[in-house]
Amino acid sequence: MVRPDAVHVVVVGGSGFLGRHICAAFQARGARVLSLARRPAPGVPSARIDVIDAEPATVGDLFVEHGTTVLVNAAGAVWGYDGQALEESNVWLVERLRDAVAKVPHRVRMVQLGSVFEYAMPTPGRKLTEDAPSNPSTAYGRSKLRGSEIVLDATRAGLLDGVVLRATSCAGPGLPSSSLLGRTVAELRDAAVRGEPAVIRLAPLTAERDFVDCRDLAAAVTAAATAPVVGRTVNIGSGTAVSVRRLVDLLVSASGVPATIVEDDTSTGRSAGVGWLAVDTGLAERLLGWRPRHGLASTVRAMWSEATINVEEGSD
Repeated sequence: MVRPDAVHVVVVGGSGFLGRHICAAFQARGARVLSLARRPAPGVPSARIDVIDAEPATVGDLFVEHGTTVLVNAAGAVWGYDGQALEESNVWLVERLRDAVAKVPHRVRMVQLGSVFEYAMPTPGRKLTEDAPSNPSTAYGRSKLRGSEIVLDATRAGLLDGVVLRATSCAGPGLPSSSLLGRTVAELRDAAVRGEPAVIRLAPLTAERDFVDCRDLAAAVTAAATAPVVGRTVNIGSGTAVSVRRLVDLLVSASGVPATIVEDDTSTGRSAGVGWLAVDTGLAERLLGWRPRHGLASTVRAMWSEATINVEEGSD
């Protein structure tokens, strides 16, 4: 087991929604953290670089200079991207990271943030385990699966020590407005600023989903950085499917903003057509010593609290 203070971690996408929480979690454990992204990450030493456009040797030199022992890929395309963007962000970027790691003279632990949408979708009521077939039904899921396979193939080839965390839908402070829940928060915030009731138009809220708090996901990543899980895929989620409508209602309640929710859009995102989804988290508990700590009430309070802080600071 590697001591947390001996970990020199590079977080690719460290300025993004998940990356910021992952950087903070490693810093709290005493690790030396470097964010690698197109823009700097607040409060974290950062290298501004586009991994897709950069030469792998250049990225590898950064890894060597930092003394990298752990590489976390928290970058990637999620909401509202076309096929080319998915290919670049979820496949090509992983290939370049694999090639860059070859520059490091020692084996690097690579934690790849995968997705539950890499699986074939489950029968309602049956939780997904790591043995479920990898047969994604969306372009997003297919691109994420290819990225995961690159990491696992590189591990079998002895190029790195990889582990894939297949995460469910993430929620929490800082969720982008391009997501359904992030859009809900943004419109509630804007209505609060105007002093008016909100009218929020969303896709149908009939689905039941497994939501994991981004802070819990960050804790799973820090655990995977040093746990004996090389060459494995591990599911990360709350273990419970909840109504998307319930989560939206909790956000409205936490905000205190009078709101009318209108369900009139067509669902076309990464989870379109998936009515029920939850994962079994038993392997994560056994191998990582991890379990989710934040309930839905904690998650929505944190989301609204950050939105309120951004209003007070004049940020959008």
